Amino acid sequence: MFDTPIHVIDFEGSRQSGVVEYGYVTLENGEIVDSHTRICAPAGTITDFDRGQHGISEDRASCEAIFEADWSLFARLRQSGAFCAHNASVEDGFLRAVWPCPRTSPDFAEPGQTTATWAPWLDTLHIYRRVYPQLENHKLQALIEIFDLQATLDVQAVTICPAERRHYHCALYDAIASALLLRRLTEEPTLKDASLRWLFLQSAASDTARDAMGQQEFL
Repeated sequence: MFDTPIHVIDFEGSRQSGVVEYGYVTLENGEIVDSHTRICAPAGTITDFDRGQHGISEDRASCEAIFEADWSLFARLRQSGAFCAHNASVEDGFLRAVWPCPRTSPDFAEPGQTTATWAPWLDTLHIYRRVYPQLENHKLQALIEIFDLQATLDVQAVTICPAERRHYHCALYDAIASALLLRRLTEEPTLKDASLRWLFLQSAASDTARDAMGQQEFL
């Protein structure tokens, strides 16, 4: 695995409510070395549909601090390691909606360069779509089941997730799931020598975006 810390992030919420829960785990050399989660007061209404998805009501969340209170945490994470998510455009959008840009931070896709954006992101959705195009479903839960990671996920969840938040559409639970998908890539014989930059290239949302980053062989 990589020496660079990788912060795997998940948000629950919507454009209307804003972030109502976040969770992250930090991977170093393939091991989870840090994690945190909390529920956040909504910026707007939590719809019945959204509540049905993530299980967080306005009554439950309204007594918590708003997401904006954690600027220093996310700015520090961005400066200290690469960001990762499953369908990262969603997480990037939530961050940019609150803080258009972070502090000047390393561009972990381009060693020695800096940037003042939340990107670039590692994206397990796009990586798995490119590495396993034959799969019919690349959603988070489907990939966990396909690659037989459910038992490992549940063991990790018991260790670090709140007791009532140990299922899909809970931010920390989903972050662990994405982290396990990222880690298992290094166990694939054909991918064990893949570089971090190669993973960033595969994380691009389109071939055009990937070409803009520059093609690079990894073996």
